[in-house]
Amino acid sequence: MSTETNPFFSRSTLEYELPPFALITDKDYLPAFYAGCEEQLREIAAIVAQPEVTFENTIVAMEKSGQILGRMLRVFYNISSSDTSPALDAIEEEIAPKLAAHQDSISLNPDLFARIKKLNDEKDSLHLNEEDAWLLHKYYNDFVHAGADLSPSDRTALMALNEELSKLEAQFSKKLLADSKESAVVVDSRAELDGLTDNQIAACEAAARDRGLQGKYLITAVNFSGHPLLASLTNRALREKIMATSLKKSAKGDENDTRSTLVAMATLRAKRAALFGFKNHAEYVTSAQTAKNPGNIHAMLRPIAASARANAELEAAELETQMSASLAEGETAHIESWDWAFYTEKVRQAKYNLDSAAMREYFELERVLHDGVFFAANKLFGLTFKERPDLITYHPEARAFEVFNEDGSKLGLFIGDFYTRDSKRGGAWMNNLVDQNFLFGQLPVVCNNLNISKPPAGEPTLLTLDETTTLFHEFGHALHGLLSDVTYIRTSGTSVERDFVEFPSQVNEMWILWPEVLDNYARHYITGEKFPQAWRSSLDAAETFNQGFETTSYLAAAVLDLAWHELAAGEEVDDVLAFEKAALENYGLLYPPVPTRYRSTYFSHIFGGGYSAGYYGYMWSEVLDADTVDWFKESGGLTRANGDHFRHQLLSRGGSIDSAQLFRNFRGRDAKSEPLIKRRGL
Repeated sequence: MSTETNPFFSRSTLEYELPPFALITDKDYLPAFYAGCEEQLREIAAIVAQPEVTFENTIVAMEKSGQILGRMLRVFYNISSSDTSPALDAIEEEIAPKLAAHQDSISLNPDLFARIKKLNDEKDSLHLNEEDAWLLHKYYNDFVHAGADLSPSDRTALMALNEELSKLEAQFSKKLLADSKESAVVVDSRAELDGLTDNQIAACEAAARDRGLQGKYLITAVNFSGHPLLASLTNRALREKIMATSLKKSAKGDENDTRSTLVAMATLRAKRAALFGFKNHAEYVTSAQTAKNPGNIHAMLRPIAASARANAELEAAELETQMSASLAEGETAHIESWDWAFYTEKVRQAKYNLDSAAMREYFELERVLHDGVFFAANKLFGLTFKERPDLITYHPEARAFEVFNEDGSKLGLFIGDFYTRDSKRGGAWMNNLVDQNFLFGQLPVVCNNLNISKPPAGEPTLLTLDETTTLFHEFGHALHGLLSDVTYIRTSGTSVERDFVEFPSQVNEMWILWPEVLDNYARHYITGEKFPQAWRSSLDAAETFNQGFETTSYLAAAVLDLAWHELAAGEEVDDVLAFEKAALENYGLLYPPVPTRYRSTYFSHIFGGGYSAGYYGYMWSEVLDADTVDWFKESGGLTRANGDHFRHQLLSRGGSIDSAQLFRNFRGRDAKSEPLIKRRGL
């Protein structure tokens, strides 16, 4: 395909180099992929051919390589995650193993690694600035971690393993997406939906109608265990059905069952780790993270697990007391997993006078976005936002916002894609379409994807407190990308250690209930009434409420992740469900009323994404987050001075220096765990 007809063959001429989505078709991806691979290999060959070895002609030249491929992959994986199709699924299956092989051909190139090693060995005499020195360090470590220092035979074996693993990951994601669609629960009558609001019922009706189920109601599946609607539905039998369906996702023995796929992945990952001399995949992965080894992770998680389980049992007793009030004489209250959210709301309302359903009326999407998320960013960093409906994005529901610094200069472009659809994978995430860097003079284009149920046309989008939290959280990732101020793509924005990346996004959640922010956005969607002061006080009082459940559910998933990835090469798992049970029992977390947040069969973070042996990172990062929240409170809160300190000492630096040092530069010391323990009531 000629350069004139393929949009990926040249840099976009649109504002912010926004990809020309109006011109991009499915037919453009494969030609751009293959041409991009060929181009980058030519560029690598040119680097290796140079007799002199310098930082500029090796490291900087590598940073400049692969531009066609990079443009294509950023667009493709954004769309295949947020709006996939059978055609895109087929393309992903084709390119996944070839991309793994292409990346290996670079990272396992002995001549290229020899140049990087020479520079690393001579780094003290190169007189590099801090950012360049760290980039060299990252490249050297990346190549060693990728296998460049292995023997020729081991490198060949590694390439085969990587190629097979890439195929399996694509298969896992495809199966899970298909089964999640099939896991929607069909409801025959409106009466069965008692407890839901009119808007929630209308959304279920619209979802059914979209699938041709006239006169029915559809409760679409979410990616985690359970469902948000379990908190409101009075029909216990329907709650049980929803939970049972959720826990069986991709474990039904049909073509979308992921068990054999995930076992194969865990087995191959263990085998790959052995090539590097590690006992298991978890050791291999964490050696490149701030945790350094699984032992440090277990040392943090085990004490918290015991306390969390004990708190969960106390919470269950309280829920059963509430439950008993609604039972007939002689019946015994026994909380099951499908009851937990429902009676939690009852206790929350009785104990703290908090009604989650009523709170939704104060969390309307547009107000939360503009007067909450954007407002906090303005107060903290001086940023302003202007919606650009004239800019064409990858989907009609994906909205573009121009972002400006306080002085009016352009900062970047933010794209918000908030609604769920059958073609979008579950969960919420942030990704870049353009990475900020000075090397090419590019400003960032960042996307946030959520999965909020879309109401019928003309109706407002009312969020739960959890959905509001997710919106603030993901925008914290977006800020990390938008505020990046670095030279190189490799260190731009969120390109930090995986167990550090959640830290800025978790910090951004603190503004949800900050009085100045809450007063500005939390207004009744009809009357404009402010969020009641009594509710705000109750939310503060209830900060540790249900944390036994939340912590136990999260830790169970983190433990499963570690268990799968602490398998040694040669260990076999015949029964996935039995393996899960043993792993949770070992940690004291096997507690049926509180299911793991993700079962293995739908744990896309670790089997369909980049978080293998890394799900612990959310809590690891929360230690930093809780300590940082204390700093903001001690330093005056939502002020421009505090924002500038956080921006310049940490967010803007991306991954251009060591992440642990970034935190020390910001906080003046290493993080302490006490603020997290206090926050979670543990």
